[in-house]
Amino acid sequence: MNKLPLITLTSDFGLQDGFVGAMKGVVLGLCPQARLVDLSHAVPPQDVLAGALLLARAAPWFPPGTVHLAVVDPGVGTGRRGLAARFGGAFFVGPDNGLCTPLLEGAEAHGLPVEIFELANPDYQLASVSRTFHGRDVFAPAAAHLARGVPLAEFGPPVPDPVRLALPRAERTTEGWSAHIIAIDVFGNLATDLSVDRIQDPARVVVRCAGHEVRGLVRAYGERPAGTLVALSDSAGRLELAVVNGSAAQRTGAGIGATVEVVEYI
Repeated sequence: MNKLPLITLTSDFGLQDGFVGAMKGVVLGLCPQARLVDLSHAVPPQDVLAGALLLARAAPWFPPGTVHLAVVDPGVGTGRRGLAARFGGAFFVGPDNGLCTPLLEGAEAHGLPVEIFELANPDYQLASVSRTFHGRDVFAPAAAHLARGVPLAEFGPPVPDPVRLALPRAERTTEGWSAHIIAIDVFGNLATDLSVDRIQDPARVVVRCAGHEVRGLVRAYGERPAGTLVALSDSAGRLELAVVNGSAAQRTGAGIGATVEVVEYI
């Protein structure tokens, strides 16, 4: 662990009701030296896949030993398990509902260590556990104790079968690729699940989405006039649709899961 423990927080709680503040209070009460970083608390309500993809985009940029506390938990109070896990150099605390799938599969793909344990030890939970707020009563204490150096195995039995989401994946077609919109940012940019490095010649492709067509990829938004629909590589190296100084989401009407067709003329 880091000498000054680093804990990130991701949730669908929003900021208006004090839920995030309550989790932070629990963490700091148990681990006063922790540094807390908010990734986002604007995950769409109960949207586990959106939370998983957001966490996957941000987590790789944090130093080894960071604890990622993530709570998008429509199954709170049911029999779903809570998890404390290590995926390579990153640690995860949250519900066993697939939220950690990209971190898990990323570690597996690179041959990195994977350790997953159930949050079953009441010594690392609050004395009274609500049926509706495990973020405060179960996950926040676990994250704090993990950041303090408590070994993963202390939290409970190993979990060999964590829940996995069916992540969207771009598919090869006879003409190129069939991709999917996986995220829409605050600017209305449409991120897809297709890595641009899979496109043989970015200058000689046609990108189609929701009845709109873009020819060729640009290198930066500013290469085209304001109001132009463009395709380019986003900061994660994935194909993105954007409107220069505007919103591609509004222009196209496309939402999460919409198909993006990439035709390669080689």
